[in-house]
Amino acid sequence: MNNLAEAGIDPTPLISETYRSCSARSFDHDATTTVSLTDFRRHSEDNITTTIHTPTWRHPITSTNAYLTKLSSIFSSKFLSFLAIEQFTQWGGIMTLIMSLGLPLFKNLGIDASRQQLYMTMIISPFALKPFIGVTSDLLIIKGYNKRYLGVLSIIIGLAGCSALLILYGRDTASAAVEQGPDSVRHLADFIVICFFCMNLEGATLGILGEGKYSEIMRHKPEAGSSIITFKFLFSLFGQILTQTYVGPLADKGHFHILFWIALGLLIAPLYPTLRGWIPEKKRSSEENGLKKLCISKGLMFDRRLYSTKRTPFIVIAASGLAAPIMSAVTTYSGLGIGLTLAGVMLIVLAVMTYCIFPLRFFRITIGLMLLVLCRPKMTSGLQYFYTANEQCLPDGPQFSYTFYITLSGIVGTLIHIVAVMLYQTFMSSWKFRPALIFSMIVGSLATIVDLIIIKRWNVAIGIPDKVFFLLGNATFENLTNILHAIPMCALSAKISPPGMESAVFAYSVGIGTFCFLFSNLLGSGIIKWSGMVTVGTDCNFGALPWLIVIFQILVPLAISIPATLLIPNVHQTDQLIDWKTERWYEADTDLLDETLSDSEEGSRDGKECSVNFPDLL
Repeated sequence: MNNLAEAGIDPTPLISETYRSCSARSFDHDATTTVSLTDFRRHSEDNITTTIHTPTWRHPITSTNAYLTKLSSIFSSKFLSFLAIEQFTQWGGIMTLIMSLGLPLFKNLGIDASRQQLYMTMIISPFALKPFIGVTSDLLIIKGYNKRYLGVLSIIIGLAGCSALLILYGRDTASAAVEQGPDSVRHLADFIVICFFCMNLEGATLGILGEGKYSEIMRHKPEAGSSIITFKFLFSLFGQILTQTYVGPLADKGHFHILFWIALGLLIAPLYPTLRGWIPEKKRSSEENGLKKLCISKGLMFDRRLYSTKRTPFIVIAASGLAAPIMSAVTTYSGLGIGLTLAGVMLIVLAVMTYCIFPLRFFRITIGLMLLVLCRPKMTSGLQYFYTANEQCLPDGPQFSYTFYITLSGIVGTLIHIVAVMLYQTFMSSWKFRPALIFSMIVGSLATIVDLIIIKRWNVAIGIPDKVFFLLGNATFENLTNILHAIPMCALSAKISPPGMESAVFAYSVGIGTFCFLFSNLLGSGIIKWSGMVTVGTDCNFGALPWLIVIFQILVPLAISIPATLLIPNVHQTDQLIDWKTERWYEADTDLLDETLSDSEEGSRDGKECSVNFPDLL
């Protein structure tokens, strides 16, 4: 649960610097309002703001009031409502539920920690699909909209996955599979993975649709800071607290079917705001220059003009989104060694493509983010199995119940997340990126000493019970440092998107980060497996876990992360990271493009054919 933020949640600081209040209606428009990009840029230029970085301390209440005023003056109420619902139900609800259920579901099937971590990597891989989803939302228009019906389609897929669980997974399904043997267990585990994959695909899609929109607004209104990201992050935490209150007790009693019914309700909740167009976007028509009809009966169009301006980046970004699911599938169903080799090759290819396509500063930032994630191989499943091992497996272990480990400690950890955001707002939001990252990495590495103390049973030796030490240490200290690290990391990804390709490039940056997170999961799974640990059965052996923590959670992260921060611009968190106008990266010969498009569109506007000639589009 401590790794939720690292898996893709976008927390950022509440910024309280001096700013000029923009027009109350600058972005307060719904899906039917027409705002041209020219008007948008003109308005931005007419309201140029000089950011004043105030290093002095600001009271949390005063800072929060300024934050809310700024937020409501820039973003429409419908868009804020969409983000609140999406974050509360998807990140805080579905994501928390799935990440929590992975432990009891797979342990009930007798699956060891290494294999369970592989399954969880596959389950969260939809969030690495964001580059592909982002490109699709930028280029494909369904019934006049880039985002609306793509979001609806993802909701249908999520509901289908959850419905399959409700129909085919019963109270005695796991025990029956265990009795029938390893093949039956493997088939049931595969079925759970596919259903959870579909459910997470909804959250990944709705997430990138909202992220692309606020990334666009943040670029045009830099005085907004990162307030919108903090807003949605807080709602995800509220949803996480609520979800954790019931997941643990129901998991302890084996009432998984009830949890699947709750998940069905969470998955359907965003349908109305998505269908009603609460994500602000202009409706587009076939008469717009550069749009190519693909299928008149279904209202499908392709933005050939936008694609032609930067076809190579679009192709590369879309392809990068497929890397993580392919890597996860190969690793899970072929072999860990093969998967890790493939993942290493993919990382090199992603780095080379980023260097060849994007500006040098974008490349440096991306490499820095990759190293900051890759330097800490995940030991999540090993720790989870240690803390929840029963008396037969580990007689001298903590033997935490799911009610304590998932619910009680989860709620404490989530409350600490909220406190961490407030602390970051008050003390660290005025820091530059580089010192904020270095501080969070040092403190985060030292936080894992709490796990080391419990594993070595030193807390028991001095008379401190496991539950007390875990709540005061792991649930508090590690959750605090995780968020302090995640805030500047996610703020960086939100600030490097170029105009016209916000959804695609934002998704590319986040997708690469998620790919690195999944790679660190796979690497951690391999380390657990090759260390010789035994995590299930009646004679468990966690003897290797302490030195794995010291090497891969403390020493290696510190040795890699601190030099990696030198690749990050040492600027304030409200400064622009890349001047895209100076880079001229996104500019194209529009006159030549118009001529090319006008020649090719005459025969495509009638849209009588439903077949799509993709080679022609590429």
